[in-house]
Amino acid sequence: MQMIDGGVTASIGFSANGVACGIKKRKKDLALVVSESPCTFAGSFTTNLVKAAPVLWDQKLVASSTFVKALVVNSGNANACTALQGEQDTQTMAVLAAKELGCTEEEVLVCSTGVIGVPLPMDRIEAGIKSCASVLSSTREAALEAALAICTTDTFTKEVALELTIEGKSVHIGGMAKGSGMIHPNMATMLSFITTDAAISKDVLQTLLGSSIQDSYNMISVDGDTSTNDTVLVLANGMSGTSPLSPSHPEWEAFCEAFTEVHTALAKAIVRDGEGAGKFLEVQVKGAKDKATAQTLARSVITSNLVKTAFFGSDANWGRILCAMGYSGAAFDPSGLDLFFSSAKGMIQVVKGGTPLPFDEHQAKSILLEKEIVTLAQLSDGNGEGTAWGCDLSYEYVRINGDYRS
Repeated sequence: MQMIDGGVTASIGFSANGVACGIKKRKKDLALVVSESPCTFAGSFTTNLVKAAPVLWDQKLVASSTFVKALVVNSGNANACTALQGEQDTQTMAVLAAKELGCTEEEVLVCSTGVIGVPLPMDRIEAGIKSCASVLSSTREAALEAALAICTTDTFTKEVALELTIEGKSVHIGGMAKGSGMIHPNMATMLSFITTDAAISKDVLQTLLGSSIQDSYNMISVDGDTSTNDTVLVLANGMSGTSPLSPSHPEWEAFCEAFTEVHTALAKAIVRDGEGAGKFLEVQVKGAKDKATAQTLARSVITSNLVKTAFFGSDANWGRILCAMGYSGAAFDPSGLDLFFSSAKGMIQVVKGGTPLPFDEHQAKSILLEKEIVTLAQLSDGNGEGTAWGCDLSYEYVRINGDYRS
């Protein structure tokens, strides 16, 4: 397995592009991803009870369709809380894309992201779909244009691609994502789209996606909010020529590792671009009773606003970390805790066996002033491990979200 330069067009048989159709001011805001051949597919969606119209459409397709061929995405408007009109507009997007691509509407997945509660400007979207369909390409540049078109408050595009060998043949997995705010464990206000030329059945792919998000998107947090539009979609067209992959395939584990690596890379990129974020935070919990306990503890720490603001101020206020672990709902023995901070400037231990250690405040400050910081909570309860990723919480986050609609 090796990372390569690419995005959603890295996989054989996929084309894409992005255009500006006028939903946003002077920015690309509509993208298409299309496969030459029918794809098996899988999806994972927001846990928010209030779901945007495109989420409902995609959930229906995941439940009832065997194959899809395309994905259409708009940014700048979430098409959420738009009642029956929103559902009709979502279907219309699928119909318009299907007409341009020569497939059925049930073969088109739809996603939207942006401001909630505003009807879609369907005349602009119709023109955008026609324009984008006319410039579809399998080039690296086309993948980047699509990645640009799905962004909202993102400050950079999020793409990843890798290649591995299965049965002596090259297999590719490519992806793009958007997300910067409203990011919280159990899916976040993010869209993530993965393509692969591997051959894999729909049921197997859905199961694999479900397990992969547990260690990737479900372990990130920016601000504790879960959106109405969160969606991860995976399309597999089998054009690499391998036999179908499944748990019984001798190279299944290698594919699973690569698949999860793609999702993890995109999840980390989302956190690095957290609205107003200045620091990338990794929280490792080791020695917990089991993996589930470790992940719950790590998520609780990375979600705590008091922890995040302490890191913003480069303050070694470790008591906030222990507090967040304590209210997580997961059982652990505080008397067995060793706690460390580390960065490019070194490592410092602040707790040993549940007891505070005297430490050099200047050294701690130097470590925490870095842009990437690791917190290690070493327990003595078992062998469970879990890692979560997040960012600090800054004044800039308030500024961005205080005037988001304007």
